[in-house]
Amino acid sequence: MIITIDGPAASGKSSVAKLLAERLKIAFVSSGQLYRAVTYLVLESSTPFDEQEILAMLGGYELGLEPIPDLPNKITVNGRDISTELNTDEIDANVSKVAIFPKVREWVDERLKAIRGSFVIEGRDMGAKVFKNADYKFYLTASPQLRAKRRLGERLKGFSELVISIIERDKRDYRQLKPAEDAIFIDTEQLNLDEVVEKLYQRISGGKDS
Repeated sequence: MIITIDGPAASGKSSVAKLLAERLKIAFVSSGQLYRAVTYLVLESSTPFDEQEILAMLGGYELGLEPIPDLPNKITVNGRDISTELNTDEIDANVSKVAIFPKVREWVDERLKAIRGSFVIEGRDMGAKVFKNADYKFYLTASPQLRAKRRLGERLKGFSELVISIIERDKRDYRQLKPAEDAIFIDTEQLNLDEVVEKLYQRISGGKDS
């Protein structure tokens, strides 16, 4: 069984996907961590933000993703665990510059499609593009203000700066944010984390969606 959870930055995708996977007793996969890993390598190696330059750079690394029930997933580069180095303001500001390149997205998509078994995967276009035949497709939405509030404490920026950066990130990501035509929309504005997870679980289990 494959379940996709898409949505804009800080919409709660990772937290919801992780808890839903735990409840369903299947693996959790964060597609965004691979894009962050590529961005990390671009910045670390001072590679220009050029599609061909990035692809050539990636040829020198072996990037691994271990889909375990952990947040974030374990990401390794040539065997070195870089998982805890991927959620920074600098990577936030640059990951869209990397993800915008079609061939880089294809490179990431190939690695995601190679994952076997049942899992919940979150991202931008997992249901619309990567796993078109997923058993369930969800799309989470929330206002920029609420999403900024969720990021407070995780980043060095203040609330107002986070709101602005999230709106700018949405503009940069707009091509990847188009939901799948058959996605189930979940507005998380008035729901806490447990309530969102319950909504999705009820849809999947066939129970009444409250």
